[in-house]
Amino acid sequence: MRDFEKLSDEELSVLLSKEVTAAFHEIFNRYWSQLYTTAYRRVRSREAAEEIVQDLFTSLWVKRKNTRIHTSLAAYLFTSVRYLVLNHVEKEAVRKTYKDSLQVVKTVYQNPTEETVLLNDLTRKIEEEIDLLPLKCRSVFELSRKEYKTNKEIAVMLGISEKTVENHLTKALTRLRLSLNDVISLTFIIWFANHGGK
Repeated sequence: MRDFEKLSDEELSVLLSKEVTAAFHEIFNRYWSQLYTTAYRRVRSREAAEEIVQDLFTSLWVKRKNTRIHTSLAAYLFTSVRYLVLNHVEKEAVRKTYKDSLQVVKTVYQNPTEETVLLNDLTRKIEEEIDLLPLKCRSVFELSRKEYKTNKEIAVMLGISEKTVENHLTKALTRLRLSLNDVISLTFIIWFANHGGK
């Protein structure tokens, strides 16, 4: 019986492309802990770090036949996990911007007069931008940003691939980012105009 623990990364990569399950398991056991640590240092969430590394290994297995590793296996894996971390951080930043923009508006405007009307207008503007998204794109966005479903959960719920989910989110976030930036800027401009001198 072959001792896969003694094989080099290069040998394991070749066997992986030939769909040798034991080679995949050895790569997983050899690198899981290091990749998890790398992801965790950046995202500071056990759940997020585990999901990132799990996604990496899932992709590695699914694409095993077509993946061509031109550098070392270690370099390929760590580059991949860093990319997934950056992708996660960007999505979380946009999600936080969306939540913070609503919170800023609610916190700043507390007078039950003109400011209340402005609060409603600004909040409505955000919701209108969401409503203008194509139906499937809007559904994906709301499941992700309002109900906090993962890409995998959304894919299952809507009967689409995770890649399609990512494409819809990218489209929605690109459109909403500009709108939300305008809303936040306007909010602070008006707040400072009304309260800056107090």
